[in-house]
Amino acid sequence: MMTTRSLWLASASPRRADLLRQIGVPFSRLAPPSIDETPAEGEAPGDYVLRMAREKAATGWARLRDREEAAVLGADTAVVLGDGILGKPADRDHARHMLEQLCGAEHRVLSAVSVITQASHETRLAETLVRVRADARDQIDAYLDTGEPMDKAGAYAIQGFGAVLVDYIAGSYSAVVGLPLVETRQLLAGAGVAWWQLTGTRD
Repeated sequence: MMTTRSLWLASASPRRADLLRQIGVPFSRLAPPSIDETPAEGEAPGDYVLRMAREKAATGWARLRDREEAAVLGADTAVVLGDGILGKPADRDHARHMLEQLCGAEHRVLSAVSVITQASHETRLAETLVRVRADARDQIDAYLDTGEPMDKAGAYAIQGFGAVLVDYIAGSYSAVVGLPLVETRQLLAGAGVAWWQLTGTRD
């Protein structure tokens, strides 16, 4: 597998960085993009997540000076219950309300990844079905005490303590964590960025 292109990650998410390291992708970090993340009126959740990933990648690209041999990756993930997006909770009561809504119900996690180079800007979307245990209601307060839900979309982290709340998943686990790796590999291949390398982040 040949490559001459370097990858820049336009995200502050430690989870996305860990997933890139997991598949052996060397990358450098860009400052997280500062963009308006408010959904447009009437915008479908899938369209919203795709737009956010594209805008994050494009904002990161605009910050690069040397672009000739570079690629920038942006990503976005949303927890969707019905047609509504569950963002990060504003406070403990908000987090409890989210978790109560999710208990016993199947929800969708939409995760988009976008890679931009001088020649192209491609984006992919992964959809995963997740169900939180109905009897997890009895454990919500204990989970809130861990502090983990407060900065997580949907108020839970499947890669953390929240794993014991989930009893079913259909689709990409890595997408629920924050970066769909199959779709990411497809985009990296098209951009000329290799995976399965032995080096990690270039700080």
